[in-house]
Amino acid sequence: MPFTSFLRSLSPQNPLSSPSLRKLLHPPKKPCSLSLPLSASVFQCKRKLGRKFEFGLLCSLAMDSQSTSLLVLCGKSSAEIEFAKSLKANNTLKLPDNGEVSILLHPEIEKPEEEPFQMDLFMSSLSTNTFGRFLIWSPQLPSTHDVVSHNFCELPIGTVCVADVQLKGRGRSKNKWESPRGCLLFSFTLQMEDGRTVPLLQYVVSLAITEAIKSICDSKGLPHLDVKIKWPNDLYLNGLKVGGILCTSTYKSRKFNVSAGIGLNVDNEKPTTCLNAVLRELSSVAYQFRREDILAAFFNKFETFFSLFINQVGRELLSKKIMRAKWWKM
Repeated sequence: MPFTSFLRSLSPQNPLSSPSLRKLLHPPKKPCSLSLPLSASVFQCKRKLGRKFEFGLLCSLAMDSQSTSLLVLCGKSSAEIEFAKSLKANNTLKLPDNGEVSILLHPEIEKPEEEPFQMDLFMSSLSTNTFGRFLIWSPQLPSTHDVVSHNFCELPIGTVCVADVQLKGRGRSKNKWESPRGCLLFSFTLQMEDGRTVPLLQYVVSLAITEAIKSICDSKGLPHLDVKIKWPNDLYLNGLKVGGILCTSTYKSRKFNVSAGIGLNVDNEKPTTCLNAVLRELSSVAYQFRREDILAAFFNKFETFFSLFINQVGRELLSKKIMRAKWWKM
């Protein structure tokens, strides 16, 4: 069966009746106790602590701030680290609607072991040449997708933006939802030249996620989690939704600038289930899925798949692999 026909066979009879993306409710935020904007508060922290910033205090300030987003930049190689310094020095990164941004470099963090997202752990597990090597992390953002798409031309291809909490996550049909802690929330950039294949990219992303989870299970000696792809862009586990994927693109200079966003419920059982809840049911081992492990494994898989996808012969081989993947049907 041709790949496109296979995809059509998975679509609901009436796409308009398909359920919208399930919203993940974010716990009520504490009243803001700051009398200064985040940028001013960060400056005061630096005066008190010297060259480095105490991480717990920074996260607290960022989570309480309603108007400013804290972005921490991290690179895998010296070239990416120098690029991060340039972005900060030139105050290059912007948010839609002129939202205020405070930028820090990862080496400026006082206690990196207290990071909610362990950037060093992620980088040490990453083995790619392009994807994931430049990282933007934030404790809270309106949308990771907005960060990479709004700054696309200022960032190296393969840049990833990760947030612990997302307030206005983007979905299909302009749906928006809040995502609490415990979810892997990230968006990354890539470029494509063949517009005919851009709509199929979401299936490559879906396959890379499921294969990443499988590879972690294999390496840790864990039972496989039955994560399945649901047409057109959802991830299901034991019949319940645990993730979603969104790919958007713009056309410029004969190339499609693509922003791919993924949300995966790793450690939050509500409102449906999560990877670690199912893992606890299947195994008594102490290991729990970590966002850093999944993200690194995803990019390690995705880079291989994407190199096949942009090649005609490789795309045919990859299409067969996608067709053999586990698909969830209503």
